[in-house]
Amino acid sequence: MIEVTGQINAVTRRVGERVLEAGTARTVTLAQTYDTDVDDLWDAVTSPDRIRRWFLPVSGDLRLGGRYALEGNASGTIERCDPPKSFFATWEFAGQTSWIDVRLTPEGDGRARLELEHIAHVSDHWEEFGPGAVGIGWDLGLVGLALHLPSGDDVTDLGKEWIATEEAREFMRQSGESWFAAHVAAGDDEADCRAAADRTLAAYTGGPQ
Repeated sequence: MIEVTGQINAVTRRVGERVLEAGTARTVTLAQTYDTDVDDLWDAVTSPDRIRRWFLPVSGDLRLGGRYALEGNASGTIERCDPPKSFFATWEFAGQTSWIDVRLTPEGDGRARLELEHIAHVSDHWEEFGPGAVGIGWDLGLVGLALHLPSGDDVTDLGKEWIATEEAREFMRQSGESWFAAHVAAGDDEADCRAAADRTLAAYTGGPQ
């Protein structure tokens, strides 16, 4: 379905910190440049009809101050929106609230760059699983976006079939290793990063923990 290493290498990943009113949070940031202009990319990540074709069905009021809900996943409130440059929203899942900050930048020659920052307060979940817990999930989401953009087609059925393949397991393994490297590069203890990365990959692939 995809060239695994090519997609992994097309994404840059960074682990960092961000100061919020309630204290310091950890950040997981992914970025990828696509062969489409910024208006089309904005439509792909904000239009309910487009979002369901590569990610998940979404309902709600997708405007500033509105509430959204992704089927079987997160919900939240859109707290900032500056089309076609950026939006900022809460990400409410499993009783926890974090935030997503999505930024789009024209890259010239009809290309555009998407940068997605996921922001969460440090918790037991972060200590146990590290950045890969959300990072691998977002990497999988960007696979869908990369497949959708060239044609605009619905690729979700293809994705449901692919996720059970050995190719998908290899993708998650490479994604997990990339997040491990980003975690270490952020200055965290390498042994702790390794243990967290191994636990996360086991959770995604069903391997031993």
